Amino acid sequence: MKELSLHLLDIAQNSLAAGARHVALGVEEADGEITLTVADDGRGMSPELLARVTDPFTTTRTTRKVGMGLPLLRLAAEQTGGTLAVESREGVGTTVTAVFHAGHIDCPPLGDLAATVALLAQGLSGETELTYMHKGPQGAFTFDTAQVRAILGPEVPLSLPEVAQWMEGYVAEGEAGLRPEAPPERGTRLDTVREGTT
Repeated sequence: MKELSLHLLDIAQNSLAAGARHVALGVEEADGEITLTVADDGRGMSPELLARVTDPFTTTRTTRKVGMGLPLLRLAAEQTGGTLAVESREGVGTTVTAVFHAGHIDCPPLGDLAATVALLAQGLSGETELTYMHKGPQGAFTFDTAQVRAILGPEVPLSLPEVAQWMEGYVAEGEAGLRPEAPPERGTRLDTVREGTT
């Protein structure tokens, strides 16, 4: 995977497949490092599975015999001199933390985080929530699907194209505000999206 956002997407999809009701994505840029975090309250892993989870020939999928998500993330992090840590408890959830040295020549770019977050949010079931926090050079930005649902109401699903488009624009605007060279632009207000879908 050539972008960190694609790693986030892949690991977060694992969380959803594990029955998580809440998935928290985190990106932190500080002290020359980029830290990615995916934490969930899914079914978690047994100690035996956890011990071999970064082996590409370990997977819980029944459709194939290899699982490349965590092994590829580990490889990408370690190529920059970084690390991968996976903590999990059965019935509690799993937390994946990958640290990349941002100045290393092999460090992938962040990629399209806004599209990644919007795509994940669009695919959520009605009982699953997603939070996203990005701490950058100019502060922090947070996105929470529970807040979006509260504004839209139960009759407007996150899967609607207009809502997905708004979410991507909103996150992109928040991301732009974390960069000193790109001031954020004002986007469409969420209440106008709701009015257009009801």
